This record gives sequence, C-alpha cells and structure tokens, in this order.
Amino acid sequence: MGTLQQPISTNGSSFPLKGSSINGFPQKVKFSLLKPCRSSQLEGSLVSGSPPYSVSASLPEVGGKWTNFVDYGMSEADPEVWKIISKEKERQFKSLELIASENFTSRAVMEAVGSCLTNKYSEGLPGKRYYGGNEYIDELEMLCQERALEAFHLDGKMWGVNVQPLSGSPANFEVYTAILNPHDRIMGLDLPHGGHLSHGFMTPKRRVSGTSIYFESMPYRLDESTGLVDYNMLEKTANLFRPKLIIAGASAYPRDFDYLRMRKIADSVGSFLMMDMAHISGLVAASVVADPFEYCDIVTTTTHKSLRGPRGGMIFFKKDPVLGVDLESAINNAVFPGLQGGPHNHTIGGLTVCLKHAQSPEFKAYQNKVVSNCRALANRLIGLGYKLVSGGSDNHLVLVDLRPMGIDGARVEKILDLASITLNKNSVPGDKSALVPGGIRIGSPAMTTRGFTEKEFVATADFIHEGVQIALEAKELVSGSKLQDFIKFVTSPSFSLRDQVLDLRRRVEALTTQFPMPGV
Repeated sequence: MGTLQQPISTNGSSFPLKGSSINGFPQKVKFSLLKPCRSSQLEGSLVSGSPPYSVSASLPEVGGKWTNFVDYGMSEADPEVWKIISKEKERQFKSLELIASENFTSRAVMEAVGSCLTNKYSEGLPGKRYYGGNEYIDELEMLCQERALEAFHLDGKMWGVNVQPLSGSPANFEVYTAILNPHDRIMGLDLPHGGHLSHGFMTPKRRVSGTSIYFESMPYRLDESTGLVDYNMLEKTANLFRPKLIIAGASAYPRDFDYLRMRKIADSVGSFLMMDMAHISGLVAASVVADPFEYCDIVTTTTHKSLRGPRGGMIFFKKDPVLGVDLESAINNAVFPGLQGGPHNHTIGGLTVCLKHAQSPEFKAYQNKVVSNCRALANRLIGLGYKLVSGGSDNHLVLVDLRPMGIDGARVEKILDLASITLNKNSVPGDKSALVPGGIRIGSPAMTTRGFTEKEFVATADFIHEGVQIALEAKELVSGSKLQDFIKFVTSPSFSLRDQVLDLRRRVEALTTQFPMPGV
C-alpha cells in the first residue's frame, strides 16, 4: 500500500494523518490537485500527415481561436457550487461516517467518473450500438463485464452480467420487467423487518413501492423472538401465495441468508430466486459471507456500498434458460430499450476500476476488517446494555432496537448528527412508524476504509452511547411530544445540553481527523 504524500487541508487548515496508508487501497494516494486542462495550453498538431483528399476551405475559414466556450474550473466557473462541495468534503472528513450503505471510494474511481467518458452516448450493448464512435466504449464495457465475472468468481460460460443499470432499484425493476408480467406475484423481506423498498413494500392504506404498484407483493418476515428470517413461515406463505419470484436480500439485516433453504422453497412453488446483494457485494466478492451465486438464478447489486465503487448497479444472470426464460436476452432488453436510454459510461469506467481492485489481496483484507470491526462494535453495544436485532452481526451492519432504552431512532439520529456522528434511524420488527422508528442502523465499511480498527469501533460504540444518553435527557426536557418539538428544542440557542453535544462533537472530530479520507 502506498504512502501518504501530505496532510489533508480543509479550509486552509492542515490535519495530521495517522498511519502511512489508506486501508484497503493498494495504490499510492496523493493529495495534490490535477491541473485544469485549457485549450490555450495545447500546442502542436493533433493529426500528423496529409489528408487523403483536398480541403477546399482555407485554414482561416476552418481554424481560428476557440472563443465561444470558456473552459474554467469549478472554483472559477461556479464559486457557489464549489463552496457547497468544499463544505461537504469537510463534513465527510470530520464526521464519524456510520451509514451502512455509504463508503469512501478511491481517487482512481473518482478520476474515471469525472472523465471524458461522461460525454459519450452509447445506447445498446457492445457491438450493437445505436450511435457511432463507440469502439473504445465497447472496449471499456466488455472489460467491465469481464472484471465483474472475475471479481465474483463466476464462469463466463454459465453467467452473464449487465453493467448498465443506473443503480440498485432500477436494476431490480429491470429484472421484474424481464421475467414478470403485470400483477404477477413476488415475495421479499418486509421493509420494517429489514427489507428494501424496491422489494415490494406496501401498507394497508398505500402501495408505497413502485414494485407493489405493478406487481402483487406478499412479504416474508423475521421471527421476532430471534431476529432471524422465519423460513418456516416463508415456506408456508409461498405455498399459499405461489409467487413467481422470491427475493433474498435486505437493507438492514445483520445476518447471512440461507440460500439453500430459499432455493428449495422456490423450486417447490416454481419460482425464480433472486438475490439483491447491494449491501454485501464487497463481502461476497471477498468470500467472507455466504455465496448467493451458488443457488440463485439472478443476482443484483449496487456498486457504491461495501464494493466501494461509483454509484451504479449490476445484474448477474444465469445463461442457461430458467423456467423457460432466456434471462440474458430478457434482462438485456429490459435494461435497453425497456427502461433506460444511454448508459452512464463514466460510471462504467469507475466501476471497471473498482472491480480490478476488488480482486486484490488488499480488498479481501479490507472486507475481513469490515466484519471484525462490526463484531467489535456489536459486542461493545451489547456490553453497554443495548438490544441488537438478531443478537449480533455476520456482516457489515448492526441494527439496534432503542425501544427498551425509552427512546426512538429519529431523536437519537438528530443528537448524533449534531455531534458529527452520521448514521440513520431504522425500523425494527414491531415498529408502527417509518418516520419515528424504534431503531438505528450502524455500518462499518466507511470508517474501515479510513483505517479504523476494532479499538476505534469500541470507542465509536461509547460515543453513540453518550449521544443516546443526551437524547434521553433532552427528551425529558422538551415540552412537546412530537418529533418536530424535539428537533426545534435541540437546535435552539437555548438548548441546555448544547455544551455536552459540542464536547462530544469535539472528541469525535479529534478522532476522525487523525485518519485520511481517500479521494480528496
């Protein structure tokens, strides 16, 4: 792993950097800025030799100075946006970033995403484009497909992949479009029990997810006594509901899925089995959690969570027909022209870079640290008296049930946010409200990227505990019972616990700013 060249500078101040490398990134990291490219700096001929035919126009008529487009850098072209981005960069650097679906990507990925690839339209697949001029885009996308299969240890004769989805939810809906008809039946993990909106969430009053609008959705749930997926009830419900698609995967489930059991259930009712591995794709690539490809027909993912790439999506599919459906043709056609136009080639470029790194020893070591750090966090929280859904974690996140403490996730999230601790409120089994849920979700990937070890995650649990205590005290002081009353109280100048929050923030930032942030 490379050495750091200089400390990070934020708003004119330099922060000392702990260690000599950015955890999990093998390349050398430099904190110098690339010089902007200006047309005035280009010298010499871009094309050598003589054209094969005569040009009737004289040079002054076709050449001359380029004056109708001035290519300034952002700080000059739009100081207002540049200032906002600078503030966000500072916030990321100083904050204790614990949102389970976020990560810090590399400078190399950012360079690809900010490259000339953003200029090109390329509707269609490699070799079958609607536009011309795609020879290098084809080369890039085929390399991305090749690396995607390699990163997840797949045989290209048995599996294919589409790397064009714009993100995870579009990827999921493209799968539904490919293999389902309107009003076909699906089953996914219920949102309050850790599932994702795109898996078909609905309430008695409203079909919340677009998936539930176009398809008939029946959730499966956790056994609330254990916090684990209730596979027995899933099997019973599937036999009654007869879904055409069963979805594994979650947004806030801290355990592995039993893919073999789900495969047997799917086979018993004649259903497709799909895994949405968006959260754990990096862990799957590093073989530190169970492998969904062994049992599933289709696997979807985002690319920016534990995989640590740009914000995009992928769909993997079996090449042999499944239940009489040619998945390769159906999924590719659902992506384009079904639901998308031109793919985001800059994102595909960043993903290609990310997938190369996902095959490195450093990446596997990083993913093992993600899991060990998460377990250290979970064990410390249990030691502090917190109830964790399922009692622990097998992956990158913990789900904390705050209801036994007498507080909710929304109030705790607000206090921690004021203290530069960034996580999210989250539903837990038995919740009645998604806006004021009973839990918080905490993830380890982002701060592990920055170099946190188990020791720092134990300290993180202590910081969270301190924030919860402040939230409990503030709840007793506020006059109103609504969340808005609480937020108004804790953000007012007269908030009596302000000094405690500021002291917690100072200590949090004293820790986080010791660790470098890649990509800046």
